[in-house]
Amino acid sequence: MRITAVETIVLRVPDVLHINDSAQDAIVIRVHTDAGITGVGEVDSSPEVIRAIIEAPRSHRVCTGLAQVVIGEDPRDIERLWERMYRASVWYGRRGAAIQAMSGIDLALWDIKGKALGLPVYKLLGGALRTRVPAYASVLMPETPDAAFAEVRRWRDRGFTAIKLGWGPMGFDVASDAALVGAAREAAGDRMEVMIDLGFYPGPDLEWGWDASRVLDFARAIEPFRPYWLEEFLPPDDLNGFARVAAGTTIRTAAGENCMGRYEFIDLMDRGHVSVVQPDVTRCGGITEALRVAHLAHDRGLPCIPHAWSTGLIKAATMHLIAAIPNARYLEYALPETPMNMNLFGGLGIEVDGDGLAHVLDRPGIGVELDEAVVREYRVDGAALG
Repeated sequence: MRITAVETIVLRVPDVLHINDSAQDAIVIRVHTDAGITGVGEVDSSPEVIRAIIEAPRSHRVCTGLAQVVIGEDPRDIERLWERMYRASVWYGRRGAAIQAMSGIDLALWDIKGKALGLPVYKLLGGALRTRVPAYASVLMPETPDAAFAEVRRWRDRGFTAIKLGWGPMGFDVASDAALVGAAREAAGDRMEVMIDLGFYPGPDLEWGWDASRVLDFARAIEPFRPYWLEEFLPPDDLNGFARVAAGTTIRTAAGENCMGRYEFIDLMDRGHVSVVQPDVTRCGGITEALRVAHLAHDRGLPCIPHAWSTGLIKAATMHLIAAIPNARYLEYALPETPMNMNLFGGLGIEVDGDGLAHVLDRPGIGVELDEAVVREYRVDGAALG
């Protein structure tokens, strides 16, 4: 079996709002083979940037677009192709968007291998340590305490045992932020965990960001409400700030969605002292690299609870990873009401039962397929390279 083409599919809603919701657009990667098997992946990033990295022509040996690296290769040689992509993009890559683009191709390769063997991806990762895990509802923080109370009750009443509220209006006044968190805790009661994603650049224009001292003021104000963790409260390069916050609060610290590749995660764990590691399979290097990160976290006694926003594919792919690693506790169940999240892969990818549990898919590959009607409605012009 050989790869014949790598197709990038960019989708976008007509009116993109100036909010922190990456499910308003998407880039889907389809890898085609001469055996008629097609694998699907995605990247939660800037679609046009990722498209450029994949479709770029060869410049020289270590400066090559990723499609040029994998076309003609056996898609089942996943680790070998990961290393080829890493080495061929070293001139412009090693971190950032290049690793993100590799993630989408990596996911598609796992999808192909599972389909070729008739096995779900978790079986290819060594088998399931668990086939179900609690899902936490993941939503943007509403604007008022009353709205926050109602939002938490909405998902508690549907059986969820944990919820994360993030970004939104938080970041300008510690007392107002604490009132939002307090309302969320009141609605959750003792039956539900509450996670808080602070958002390290408050405001619509990135005009200012948090520093460790201000984060600690916020953390101490919300400690009485017993949040399960405090997430992504500083820019990812502020490792000293992460360490200061970890040492200064009783709340677990969580981060990782903005880390690309295992070396950034090693720094985050060893220098930033986070309590919870959150790789994103569409950004950190795919399932291949996320598996390495999960085991590095396990070696340090840390849970790995992946980030999973944007579409149904990331939920399904993440659940395969969660099934196969020893240190997972939750699946992030993002709930933005956009066509990319709700419909692009025939629904939310993974269903959550009445007890708030998500179940790994047992179909071959990742287990989800593109809804071509949604693709036709929201696609932005692009072509296959092959």
